[in-house]
Amino acid sequence: MPAAEPLLEREAGLATVAAEATRACSGSGRLVLLKGATGTGRSALLEAAARHAAAQGMQVLRVRCSTEPLAPLTAVCQLLSDRPELAYPVLDTADAGDADPAAHRERAARLWRALLTWTEEAPLFMAIDDVHLADSTSRGWLVEAARLVERLPVLLVATERSQYDVGPPVPGLDRALSSGVVRTHTLAPLRASASARLVRAAVGTEVPDAWVDDMVRAGAGSPLFLRALLDDLRGQDPSAAGIPESCAALYSGAFPAAVSWWLECAGAESAEVARALAVVNGPDGGHEDGDGGLLAAMTDSDPSRVRGWLTAMTHLGLLRPDSKGRPRYAHPLLRDAVLSGWSGDLRGASHARAAEAMLRHGASTEAVAGQLLSAPAPVGAWAADVLLDAAARAVGEGRTADAVVLLRRALSEALPPARQATVLTQLGSLEFAAFPAAGIPRLTEATRLSHEPRDRARSAIALGTALAGRGEVRAALTALASAEEGLAAEPGLAAAVRSASMLVSDRDQALRREMYGRLRAEAGRAPESADPVGRALATQYESTAGLLSAETALARVRDLLREPVDPLAESVLVAAAAFVALWADELDEAERLVRRGLAEQRASLLHPAHSTLLNIRAEIFAARGDYPGLLAELDSRRAAGAGAPGRPGHTEVLAIVALAETGCPEEAAALADRCDPRDASDSWERPVLHFARGRLRAACDAPVGALEDFLECGRRQSARDVVSPIVTPWRTAAAECLLTLGRTDEAVALAQEEMGFAEVWNTPRRLGRCLRVLGTATGGRYGLELTDRAVRLLRDTPAETDLIQALIAQGRQLTAAGERTRARDPLREAADRAGRIGAVRLRALAENALRECGARHRATPPGGQAALTDSERRIAELAAAGRTNAEIGELLHLARRTVETHLTSAYRKLGIRRRTELPRALDQLLVDTGMEVGLRAVR
Repeated sequence: MPAAEPLLEREAGLATVAAEATRACSGSGRLVLLKGATGTGRSALLEAAARHAAAQGMQVLRVRCSTEPLAPLTAVCQLLSDRPELAYPVLDTADAGDADPAAHRERAARLWRALLTWTEEAPLFMAIDDVHLADSTSRGWLVEAARLVERLPVLLVATERSQYDVGPPVPGLDRALSSGVVRTHTLAPLRASASARLVRAAVGTEVPDAWVDDMVRAGAGSPLFLRALLDDLRGQDPSAAGIPESCAALYSGAFPAAVSWWLECAGAESAEVARALAVVNGPDGGHEDGDGGLLAAMTDSDPSRVRGWLTAMTHLGLLRPDSKGRPRYAHPLLRDAVLSGWSGDLRGASHARAAEAMLRHGASTEAVAGQLLSAPAPVGAWAADVLLDAAARAVGEGRTADAVVLLRRALSEALPPARQATVLTQLGSLEFAAFPAAGIPRLTEATRLSHEPRDRARSAIALGTALAGRGEVRAALTALASAEEGLAAEPGLAAAVRSASMLVSDRDQALRREMYGRLRAEAGRAPESADPVGRALATQYESTAGLLSAETALARVRDLLREPVDPLAESVLVAAAAFVALWADELDEAERLVRRGLAEQRASLLHPAHSTLLNIRAEIFAARGDYPGLLAELDSRRAAGAGAPGRPGHTEVLAIVALAETGCPEEAAALADRCDPRDASDSWERPVLHFARGRLRAACDAPVGALEDFLECGRRQSARDVVSPIVTPWRTAAAECLLTLGRTDEAVALAQEEMGFAEVWNTPRRLGRCLRVLGTATGGRYGLELTDRAVRLLRDTPAETDLIQALIAQGRQLTAAGERTRARDPLREAADRAGRIGAVRLRALAENALRECGARHRATPPGGQAALTDSERRIAELAAAGRTNAEIGELLHLARRTVETHLTSAYRKLGIRRRTELPRALDQLLVDTGMEVGLRAVR
């Protein structure tokens, strides 16, 4: 490295010494003191000044002072013995150890005479490096010499460390001298431009500017740090790699060694504060501590000295304030180097002190918990409280992985068995989604440790849910039954466990019939003693068994929702009521119940009702024909890692139909291949999967395969006592396939059978579907009458896709009857409605039918309020009213990603690009369409 590099921005200091050297050569000596922080190049400047003095003909004597324990006047003796060929008295070892004051004075005088001997030959340049490390007697001698060289050809040049430290400052060499006998020059840190020149001089001028800027930040204005880092990075290609953030990536370690030396020079107190700052200034931003109070508490230091140190280090360039004004190391590598000299034990202890100090200073729970994660356990009872609070917040914000880490750390604290059981239940519940092998043992242990009745119920429900999720339904029911027996004295909790058992049994056909048979038998023997949740589940069962009308079922569950139930069982009651509302086409009511049920769920506890409620929410999207919303829901659940490992999720099954209907048959087929019915065993998922796969095959013009799937769906549903079409209308779906295959009589028989069950349930949607299929199968004038009735019924339902299919059937029958002009209106309406909800397949069917009747579809503009689905409309209105995506998600109980997907779709349909354009766009549509969207009410 060229000799000029260390002297960047040091010209003024060199000029000062040169001027004083000229003055000394003329017989008027002085002391020049070069001050500066560690690493600012004091020694390099002193050496350059010495070379300049030698070039002027001055004799140069050098000494570098040391921290080693030395005898009195050692530094001066070393300085004046630089030329042993000149004879002058030298102290022997015995003299050096003599503590007699008179002897010291004699030695000091002999050393002064030795200095005079030097001046007889030529002017003398005495270079004393790191004079602050010299023994006190040598410093005293130099101070006296500075007063006496004013009439001698002697220049004393000393370097002295002048850096603000946390410890008490040491008096400087110039403290006892007047300005007439001493000149002081202070070295400032290198400016960024000078540091950049130094870097480019070492590595070349073609390196990227970003790489150089990174080097300058890591060097912090210190020539020492910059040169050490350049040595470590020598041979690396700056264009291929950036500056590392860890010292482990450096070889040979010159940079961390330089930082360690800087800390050593600063003293133990400053080093401790520096490392404490590195501990609290983690990658997450650390704690608000601009005044140094936290650091002072961590290190038992004087707060005023810590504040001064932070200010001084910021001035030097080692620290930089972040956007919140907090002092941070100028580069992550610098922070890592400060910590690299610390052992793991010391670092862990500092994290523990940081956590305790941050808690006292009012830091956020997350910040304190972040320190505890790096502290050795146990820390104390308060630490468990902090970790659990932080875990609860992480769960609430959807950061499951963070919550798992926090709960695992909480288990390392000394917890009483009851609290340990609670943590194990939460941790096992969260781990199950990603680590089922770890989750189930934790839940088993939690069940063993739980003594309080409510804790036993929670842990048993979580364990049963996990076991069922693994396909171990019988084991799950056994665990739940055991817990229910142990809770005989707590009827509310026992009922909660029993209700969870009912939901779990849905995953096994035989066990479901057994459990519901027992439930109905008990209710029949003593109906007044049955709990509200049991009666709601019985109502749900009877609805699917074709024994109740929608009106009766709705009345029952609405009454049951008013009755008090244990909080652990309330979500099951709400889920049962939501199912009934969904099947009765009361979709808004079902949606409200889902939101209520999910709000009552603790996300950190496994419960079978949680997945049930999410499945109902997906069913609501499907019932409305809101295919974009359904697919966004699937993306959201996948991003959250929802669903049992290795099993097809209900939302995925529904997405098969959504993809097929929105013109993505290949994606639908790929998803169907991943959702193998055999993976669902005998659970409720298998017939639903067969139904969805049948819908896909029918959409792909494969009626034979579709028929097989629909009939298999029917066999499996019937085996589960699910005969009503409210769950899977497989009979009418199979009838449509039979019509395609020309097997009309069989089609009519199946449609009539479904009509019988639909008449029992008695809702427009179920009746309208059956009437449509029967009308298509019957044909002629009577068939047209049936189809007309279907259209009239379906206009009163929120099920858009069923109405579209009925309109297409009506148009085709009118065409077949020779009434082509009349056929065009229902077919155009069908095409328009299909276009608005993105039902590509149905739109194509309607347009084909229009062409068959000799008409073309007059397409409506793709944008507009009418094109928005219900979900898009609600979210757009809330966004227009100023709600954030997070607020909308919380209000509607939707994932943030789902909200973003709906908004993106709404922007596209409305022809806008920004959120700020929403109010104007929606207001304009109120004028254009005359539709009352409730926007003004929202505002």
